[in-house]
Amino acid sequence: MRKPVFLFAAPAMAVAALSGGTISAHAAEVQLQASGPVVELGVSETVLADPDMATVGAGVTTRAPTASQAMQENARKMTAVVERIAALGIPDDRIQTTGISLNPRYNYRNDDVPQFLGYDATNNVRIELRDMERVGAVLDALVEAGATNLSGPDFGLIDPKSAQAQARRAAFERGMTQATELARMAGYTGVRLLSVEEAVSENRPMQRDMIVVTGSRTEAASSPVKPGQVGTAVMLTLKYEMTR
Repeated sequence: MRKPVFLFAAPAMAVAALSGGTISAHAAEVQLQASGPVVELGVSETVLADPDMATVGAGVTTRAPTASQAMQENARKMTAVVERIAALGIPDDRIQTTGISLNPRYNYRNDDVPQFLGYDATNNVRIELRDMERVGAVLDALVEAGATNLSGPDFGLIDPKSAQAQARRAAFERGMTQATELARMAGYTGVRLLSVEEAVSENRPMQRDMIVVTGSRTEAASSPVKPGQVGTAVMLTLKYEMTR
């Protein structure tokens, strides 16, 4: 999501041309003018870091002849999964229900009346893990407890502020350097910053391995998981007035 960071109320505002003009700054409802040519740059920088958080999805889908039976059976199996999650030492505030659904199922065949198969009940939860070494073992434990649906893992940072600050600083410095170079190429001596807009992309996975968990495994092995690194990207839209 794009958000304004700051706007200098100097007598300047960007226009998408090398001539003076005005443009309305809708957020503040003010008009600023630039007396010289204006350059606008989009600069993006990404900072890589080792993830310290992973989220996985787990759930149970059951089918029964009636809606009530499907929900009851699902509740019984999902309770076992939730109990296993608690037994793994994962705090309650890192477990969140993401969806409960109940739907009729039919087998559609050509030129025949659809065959009613029963009701499918599904209950899914999202789990936040802080120990990267246990992700594979947790996935296997959930399957053993009865989980039939798995998703993830999605890796990220618990607190991305430091990475954001690094990316922001690098983008700002590169933008200033590029704008100054362009100004000098055009015969001007420098630039004056007019406005900045920022867009942040947090915890973007730079590498992910697909997790495939089967119904059987050896006691000595768990599903392999490679966290790789995650990237925190900051994009700045910078506007400068070329100065003499």
